[in-house]
Amino acid sequence: MPREPDPVAADHPAAADRPVAADRFAAADRPVAADRLPLRRRLLPVVALLLLAPWAAECSWGGFAIDDFLPVLIFLGPMYGGAAILIRETARHLGAGWPTIVLLAAAFGVLQAGLVDQSLFNPDYLDDTQYAESRAAAEATLVPGLEFSLRQAFDYVGNHIVLTICAPIVLIESFLGSQRRLRPWLGQPGLAVVGVVYLLGSLLVFSDSSGRKNFLASPLQLAFAAVVVLALVATALLPRWRRAHPRRARPVPHPLWVGLLVVLVRFGADLTPGWPGMAIALSLAAAVGGLIAYWSSGSGWGQRHVLVAGTAGLVTAAAFAYLVPPYSPASPAAALAGDVAVTVITAALVGGAWWRLRRASPAVPVAAS
Repeated sequence: MPREPDPVAADHPAAADRPVAADRFAAADRPVAADRLPLRRRLLPVVALLLLAPWAAECSWGGFAIDDFLPVLIFLGPMYGGAAILIRETARHLGAGWPTIVLLAAAFGVLQAGLVDQSLFNPDYLDDTQYAESRAAAEATLVPGLEFSLRQAFDYVGNHIVLTICAPIVLIESFLGSQRRLRPWLGQPGLAVVGVVYLLGSLLVFSDSSGRKNFLASPLQLAFAAVVVLALVATALLPRWRRAHPRRARPVPHPLWVGLLVVLVRFGADLTPGWPGMAIALSLAAAVGGLIAYWSSGSGWGQRHVLVAGTAGLVTAAAFAYLVPPYSPASPAAALAGDVAVTVITAALVGGAWWRLRRASPAVPVAAS
């Protein structure tokens, strides 16, 4: 029966160097074919990620009407897209897997909300949008001394992890063949260029009146955010994430069940306001994250599981786009057109990636053989 590429290699490319698995990883470990690809084909996934990250971050959940899609890509692409590329390339150059990507995504979320646009500490940040009424709910979970809302921190950082970084990366990688999926796309010169693009994009948001909104957090708040960012980055770069661990012979559920659990976190996060609601949200996120980590160590875990786990949040956001207003008032026709476009784009991306993986491997392993 056809099977997906071995999940050990899927999350730890360095495992291919072990002699016992030499035959199974020989084809995937030959970079010659990728190196001979034309420049256009080698840069295509980079450009795709550069454009998909800002769209997923700001448009996929209904934050902008359709006539604002292009400006979002132009002005926020360098920052969001540059961050997604740098995070993905860092993990793949190190031979690390998704734990490193998720931790670096969390670091980016804190960096973005705490140091760049400083929305995490600005109580007036949403007052000029159609989400001004959310201020009361945010203040119900205000952290004493640091004066930021834990609810907003959960939402801001969580959305950056799920929508800005993980969903775009898993989508682009799923469209690629197994030989290119887990390998770096850029060398040091390319990474340097992307790094400069990201810094310039972040500087634009920091200095723009509609980005940071002329607010400056206190030294204590800035120091707190910086320490959290450094701690997350240091944890993400630990050698343990670059070591291949043997897969265990344990049952793994169908990918769709994994996606339903991720959706459960989204629904559970809004069950109750205030601190009880945050306790539920954090508990659900930790439990589902731990369960996915447990399943991913099983021998039946494959790229389709990764695809569903990584895009379930995006699909949920697209479904709820019809129920939330954009940041700025828009005509009903423009708002509806944007929501329909979100549905079409999300369905095309997720459905296309699933079809691509199914075409490469028709069977979905649900248990160890």
